Formats: sequence, C-alpha cells, structure tokens
Amino acid sequence: MVQWLDIVGIGEEGLDGLLPSTRAIVQQAEVIIGGDRHHALSADVTAKRISWPSPFDALIDQLLSLRGQRVVVLATGDPLWYSVGARIGRALPAPEVRFHPQLSAFQHIACRMGWSLADLETLTVHGRPVEQMIPFIRPQAKLLLLTTGSETPGQVAKLLTDRGYGASNMTVFASLGSAAEARFDGVAETWTQAVPAFNTMAVDCVAGPDAQILPLTGLPDGCFVSDGTMTKQEVRSITLARLMPMRGAMLWDVGCGSGSVAIEWMRGARDALAIGIETRADRIALAAQNALALGAPKLRLIEGRAPDALSGLPAPDAVFVGGGLTEAVFDFCWQALLPYGRFVANAVTLEGEACLRDLQAKHGGDLTRISVERAAPVGRLRGWRPAMSVTQWSLVKR
Repeated sequence: MVQWLDIVGIGEEGLDGLLPSTRAIVQQAEVIIGGDRHHALSADVTAKRISWPSPFDALIDQLLSLRGQRVVVLATGDPLWYSVGARIGRALPAPEVRFHPQLSAFQHIACRMGWSLADLETLTVHGRPVEQMIPFIRPQAKLLLLTTGSETPGQVAKLLTDRGYGASNMTVFASLGSAAEARFDGVAETWTQAVPAFNTMAVDCVAGPDAQILPLTGLPDGCFVSDGTMTKQEVRSITLARLMPMRGAMLWDVGCGSGSVAIEWMRGARDALAIGIETRADRIALAAQNALALGAPKLRLIEGRAPDALSGLPAPDAVFVGGGLTEAVFDFCWQALLPYGRFVANAVTLEGEACLRDLQAKHGGDLTRISVERAAPVGRLRGWRPAMSVTQWSLVKR
C-alpha cells in the first residue's frame, strides 16, 4: 500500500506553526480538505479546496474517491485527540495515512493554567450534550472541555451550579497560540462572560455544602426517578461488576425499566454505550429522564419486546436481562454476544429462578443468590428489613 493521505494538525499560527517538513507536505498537496477556518489558516497554498462534506459521515467516501492524489486533511491541534483523525484512522488502512500532530487545545490550556495533564480529565462536549460531563463533576476535579460554541460556558456554569458546584472557577480561552489569544475568568454561579464562538474551557470544581458527591457506579436508588421497578443499589453494584464496563463497549439492557443498569454501565467506563429495550413507554420516559440527569445522554432506548426488538442492533459486549428471561431471549443474546462478552440475568420470582437454574445447568456459568437487609424503624427502635432475594446467573462467552 502507498501512503497518499496526510492529516495535519494546524493551530492559530497557521503554516508558520508547522515543522518545515510538515509545511512542505501542505504546500505540495493537490487537494486540501478542512473547515473554513483551516482553509483560512493555509490560504497561501495553491491546491484544490474541499470543505467538510454534509453530512459529515460522507467524508470517508469522499477521501476514497481521491485515492492516488496527494491529499491533506487539516484538523485543529492534535488530529487524533477528539478530532477527525480518529475516524479516518479507523476507516482507512494504516499504511495509507500519515499523521502530523500540532499542540492540542488541551496542552495549551494545561500550560496556561499550570495543570498537569496526567492529573485532570480531558472531555469534549463539542456537538454533544453538555450533560456528558456530569460523571466527572466531583470535589477538586480539574476538567478541560472542548466546547460547541459561545453558549457552552453558560450551559456548563448552570450544570455546575445546579449540582452544588456554583463556586467552581471557570476559565475560557479563545484563539489559543495566536497574537489574538483571549482569556475569560469567572465563577460558575455568577458567570456572565460573553466569549467567542470558537473556544475551549477549564473548570476547577469547588464543592459547596449541598454538592452532589456521587460514585461512577453504585449510585443511591434515590438518584433515579422510578415507578419502583428497578435493580436496587447493592444488587446493581454486583451486576455491574459482572458486566464489567469497558471503554467503548456496548451493553444491551433487556427490560431496562428506569435505565439504572444501562446508565451506570455508561458512567463506569469512558465512551461506553448502551441500548435499553423496554416494553412500556412510561418506563422509557423515566429512563430517558434519568440518562440526561446522570450524565448518560447517549443512552439509546427502544420500545419493544425481546427477542424481536433486538434484531439489527449493534453486537453487544455485554447483555443484562433484569427479569423475565426466556430460553429464546437467551439464545438470541448469546448468539449476538461478541467473544469474551458477559451475560448477566437477575430473577426475583420462583419461575424466573427456575429458568436461570435450567439455563445454568445447560450452559454453565455462576449462579448466585443475593440477599440484602437494610436498617429500618421498628416502632421506636430499629431492625433489619430484608429486601427480596435476587438470583443471579452470569457467564462469559469464550
């Protein structure tokens, strides 16, 4: 294979900020693809200019149509850090593509703030709901965020304030690395700054007396709106441990109810995805509300009954069935499950337990009984009040 595509990170300095060898590649390009800003930063180069396609998903087909020419894609900063380079790298053979990184916005801001990149969270809400940052809001956390536009800092400020972090310090940067670089400082609860549309921001989280302090998984039941049908906190923690959330992995939550397991799966690992399948529209509405409030806005919800509703879905890395498992549902899920995938099913009824027992005898795996008791008032005193025992079957596909 012949290398024909160069993906070049460019900053506010334009061509002057590139290494001489990288600048030469851009100057010798036959075709340059990028946004209006990228083209303006390389205006002196004579090459055919192509803007980002609409829809953006057409980019790969467009690139493939140019194979054999000297093509440069211009991206902002590091093209493999929340940027277009990652998408291209997944779609094209590695020998055909060469990457040329520039300082990223994250690196610029970390240096401006005097923060160690190893000790903070780098996030993006560019073109995505700001609620994605919710799992990372905690006392003393330092966050760097790629934003969507001038309205994003205000949305972040409200999100912080609503969760008891109104005293958090916010700093917004624009035109990083150029002579026109600008900085805007403020506090979340009083944020009124008007900032340019193209900006990146830093947040130093400061918890107030009413701040929400929540784990990534094992959330208290009270965090969820529910009709009472949900996997309870202690059982949920054990369930998530056996589902094993992993970065970028996909979960099918069959019979998702209020979405508690799917939401914690997505909170439990970076970029984890989940699809919740539920027969009742009212519970789907609850799950959607919970997903937004708890930082999993990308949870996909499908109204339908398994196994029919599972047809055509992306293959899962893990499957959870919270109740009502049948052999037909298991067979479909097991066949769809990727290698090393995890299957977990819970049951509280005798009939459900019998189904798990029969399937475990046939397919192996671990069968566990989970019992939880919580202290509760008994008259003027207190005693232990047991919850319904849960039988859990779990196994890994080899």
